[in-house]
Amino acid sequence: MAFQPTPADISVVITTPGTGSSAEPRFLTERRVTPTWTVMQLKTKLETMTGVPPSCQRLRLRSPGRPDQWVEDDNSIIGDWGLMRGCEIEVHDYRPQASRPNFTDLSSVEKYVLPTSTYEALSNSVLAWKKNQKLGRFDPNAARPEEAMRSQALKDIGEVGQRGIVVNNRAIVLPSSPPHVRRGTIRYVGPVPTIPFPGVDLDLVDSADFPVWVGIELDEPLGKNDGSVGGKRYFVCPNKTGVFVKPEKVEVGDFPPLGLDDLEAEMEEI
Repeated sequence: MAFQPTPADISVVITTPGTGSSAEPRFLTERRVTPTWTVMQLKTKLETMTGVPPSCQRLRLRSPGRPDQWVEDDNSIIGDWGLMRGCEIEVHDYRPQASRPNFTDLSSVEKYVLPTSTYEALSNSVLAWKKNQKLGRFDPNAARPEEAMRSQALKDIGEVGQRGIVVNNRAIVLPSSPPHVRRGTIRYVGPVPTIPFPGVDLDLVDSADFPVWVGIELDEPLGKNDGSVGGKRYFVCPNKTGVFVKPEKVEVGDFPPLGLDDLEAEMEEI
């Protein structure tokens, strides 16, 4: 009996088509395929990657320099279809849309929520460790949240005066180092009651004790908002150019907007 060499596996790209008008595949991976597999054997293996049952698969074979072709006969050998290195097998799902599982929609997934009383009774939780170490609110010498907020407000006011933080001054957000320098114009200095303070109900506290925040309109869209937080507006700027930072994170100075030449110079430093 003549020796029959084992056929070498072929590296093939496996994809699934994108949805709607998107040309990008929803799934893409590279796997080795044995040319002597039947089409049904291949479909069985593809199910573990794509989640599509073999009976609902239709395979499109794309080979370099050849027209695309549909692989129709499940009993045929996949190597007979011209399988070669650089091929792509696109797996189409022929199930109705309503019959396909939706693994991205979590709205219908029941979520377990640990009751507060159960969590507080645990002996190996972070809360139990804090109690044993007398940290945070369990420290008998710790200041009350209201007192801590009042101290923070006094510190913020001192930083504002010391750093020369005034509306319309130019500034950068610290820490900053090229090429990641966020620079902009100060648009707001004052309390932001829609930013919570741990342990304090700001609706029940004198506004004079609120911490101070600095609102900056950045030159580039590197921020988080449009000058509003929690549904309340404090200044106006384009979306993603507004940011609120603590006064100690602000450095005031002569920081003109970056021009094209400046951007090119910074890119050279990367």
